[in-house]
Amino acid sequence: MSAEATNPATPGPVVSGGQRKRGRARLDLRRLGRAALLGSGTRDRLPDAIGHVAEAHRNHYPDADLEPLRRAYVLAESSHRGQTRKSGEPYITHPLAVTLILAQLGAEITTLTASLLHDTVEDTDVTLDQVRAEFGDDVCYLVDGVTKLEKVDYGAAAEPETFRKMLVATGNDVRVMSIKLADRLHNMRTLGVMRPEKQARIAKVTRDVLIPLAERLGVQALKTELEDLVFAILHPEDCAQVKAMIAANAESEGDPLGDIAGEVRNVLRDAGITAEVLIRPRHSVSVHRVHRKRGELRASDFGRLLVLVNEDADCYGVLGELHTCFTPVVSEFKDFIAVPKFNLYQSLHTAVTRSDGEVAEVLIRTHQMHQVAEAGVVALHNPYAPPSEEPSDRADDERADPTRPGWLSRLLDWQQAAPDPDTFWSTLREDLAQDREIAVFRPDGGTLGLPAGASCVDAAYAQYGEDAHACIGARVNGRLATLSTVLRDGDTVQLLMSQDPTSGPSRDWLDHARTPAARIAIRRWLTTHPAPAPAAVTPMASTRRPPQQTPAVVPAPEDSAALRPTAANAVVDREGASVRLAGCCTPVPPDDVTAFAVRGGVVTVHRVGCPAVERMKEVGRPEIGVRWGDTAECRVTLIAESFGRAHLLADLTEAIALEGVAIISATVEPPTQQRVRHTYTLQLPDAAHLPGLMRAMREVPGVYDVSRAQHPAAAAH
Repeated sequence: MSAEATNPATPGPVVSGGQRKRGRARLDLRRLGRAALLGSGTRDRLPDAIGHVAEAHRNHYPDADLEPLRRAYVLAESSHRGQTRKSGEPYITHPLAVTLILAQLGAEITTLTASLLHDTVEDTDVTLDQVRAEFGDDVCYLVDGVTKLEKVDYGAAAEPETFRKMLVATGNDVRVMSIKLADRLHNMRTLGVMRPEKQARIAKVTRDVLIPLAERLGVQALKTELEDLVFAILHPEDCAQVKAMIAANAESEGDPLGDIAGEVRNVLRDAGITAEVLIRPRHSVSVHRVHRKRGELRASDFGRLLVLVNEDADCYGVLGELHTCFTPVVSEFKDFIAVPKFNLYQSLHTAVTRSDGEVAEVLIRTHQMHQVAEAGVVALHNPYAPPSEEPSDRADDERADPTRPGWLSRLLDWQQAAPDPDTFWSTLREDLAQDREIAVFRPDGGTLGLPAGASCVDAAYAQYGEDAHACIGARVNGRLATLSTVLRDGDTVQLLMSQDPTSGPSRDWLDHARTPAARIAIRRWLTTHPAPAPAAVTPMASTRRPPQQTPAVVPAPEDSAALRPTAANAVVDREGASVRLAGCCTPVPPDDVTAFAVRGGVVTVHRVGCPAVERMKEVGRPEIGVRWGDTAECRVTLIAESFGRAHLLADLTEAIALEGVAIISATVEPPTQQRVRHTYTLQLPDAAHLPGLMRAMREVPGVYDVSRAQHPAAAAH
C-alpha cells in the first residue's frame, strides 16, 4: 500500500491563495465515522466524506457535474474496505486526503476521479479494464500512470523503474505527476509512526526527486510544504532552531511588515490602483535559507508582501508607485512577467526601504498569476480538452500549453538511452538538481531549452542527438566559440559539423556536458571506440602550447625575399618609387586600394578598409594615388582557422594545389583552445581565382573560416 501512518501534529492541506475560504475548519478524516465514509447509499446525494472535496471543487468549477466523483468514491471505498493504514484508520482516508489537496488547488474532475482511484489497481482486486469501462480512457491512463511496479517482479529496481514509468506517462499527461505529488504530500504528512530509517529514506527521495519535479511543474504550494516536512525529518535540529526563531518573532512587539503593508495600501489607494495587499509568511525552509544568507534576521525577514491586482499593466503601475514612494533596493528587482520562469511562474519581485531603514520584499502579480504560482500545471485544469470545453472564466489564452515542457522532453529522450535502472536513478537525481533553465536560439529561429550552465556540447546533442559526435565547434552570437563555452539565456548558437566520418567526441567533452543526454551519448561512443593514437589531435583535445614552442613553418622554395609581398601590378602616382604591397592586408586586384610613402622612399599599397590606413591618416601622411595594372598575377596571404585533427595540413595543401596555386610559404601554429591557425602566402596566376580558392579551402573538413590577412601590427611605418 502506498500510504503509511498518521501524525496528528503535521500541518493542514495547502490551499491555493486565491481560492481559500477564510475560517473553514480543516477536515479531520481520521475522525469521520463509518457512516460518513460509507455514505447514504443513494444516488441523489454525495457521501459525507467527500463533501469537502465537492465544496473545494465547486469553488473553481461552480457548475461541475459531480456524478463521476460520487461513483469513484463508491468504488474506492468498497474496494479498500477492510484495509487500514499503519495508524489503524480506514485506508480510504488516504485517497480522500489526496483528492482534497488536488481539489483545493483547482484540479478538474478527471484528475479528482483518478485521484480517488489511484491505489485501487495497486492494492485491490480492481483492474485497469474495469476502471476504463466505468470511467473512460483518461481516468484509466492516470491511474495506470501512478500505479507502482511490483517488487516481486522488479526487485531492487522497482522504485527507479516505477519513477521511469511515471515520468513517461507524465510526458503524455502532466496530470499523472500532479496526483503523485499530492499522494507524496499526504504520505509525508502522515509519516510520523514509521521507523526513523524509513522516514529518512522516503524523505531523501522526496528531496531529490519529488520536490524538484514540483518546482518544474510550478506547484509551489505542494513544493513548499514538502520542503518543510523533509527539513523536519532530515535536519531536526536546524528545523527546531528555525521554529524557535519564528515563534520568538511572533511574540515580539511591533510589526514592521504590517506597518509597511498599511503604507503600501495607502499609496496604492491614493494612486487609484485596486489591489489586495497581503503579508505572506515565509515557510521554515525559506527562513532557514535567509538566515544562512544574512545571519541575524530582522522582523521583516520573516515574511514578504504580496500585492494582487487584476491586470498585467497594474503590476507595473504598482511597481512604479512603490519605487516612487519608497527607496527601491535595485539588486532585488526581477521581472518574471516579461520573462516567465520555465515552470510558468510570473511575478514582479522587488524590495523597498522605508525612511527608518526597514526593508520589505514585495511580490506583485495578478490573481491569475498567483493561482498559477501556487498550483502550476494544476491551475491549467484540463490542458487536453478542446477550448470550447474549458470554463470561459478560467481560460488563459496567452499561456502556452506546457504539457511537454522542454525539461520533460529532454528527460524522456535520455531515459531511453539509460542502460540500467541504477544509471537512470542516479542520472535522474543529477538532472533534477539543475534548478534553472535557459533558452538558446538556433540560426533558423528555433529554440533549444537547456539547463543553466549548459555548454555548446549540450546544445549539439540537444539539436542533433548522436549525430552531434561530428560537431567540431560553434558560433555563439556570431563569434567563434569552442564546444566548452557555457551558454547564457538568449544566446544564438550555430553548431559547426565536420564532414569527416571518423570524427567523434573526446573524453574532455564529459567535462563540459551538463545534460544527461549528452553525457550518456558521449560515454557510449567512448566505450565502443578505441582511444585515438597519442599523436592524433581529437576535435576537443585540450592541447596547451609549451612556453618555448614555435610555429611549424613550411619553408619557401625561394630565399627570404620571396616572403615579402611584391608590387605585382600596382602602379602608383610617384615616378621611380619602389612599390610594395602591405603585408597587413595583402591587397590583390580588384580590391579598392590606397598608398602611402614610408621610410626609404618606398610606397606601400593598402586595402582601403585596412586599419593601418586610418593610422596613416591620423599621423598626417598624405595618400598617394594607386591603380592596378594589366598583369593579373598576384600574391596573397590567407589565414585558415580550423579545429585540430590529423592530416589537416596535408588536406589543405592538396586543396590549394588542385586550384593551381603556388604555395610560397605556410605557417601552422600549435593548437590553442582546440583551434589551429594556418597562414599561407600564395602566388595566384590570376586574382580572379581568389574567391574560388578560399571556397575550396573552407570545404576542407575541420576548417571553419578562411580570410585575407589583416594584421594591423604588420603595417609599414
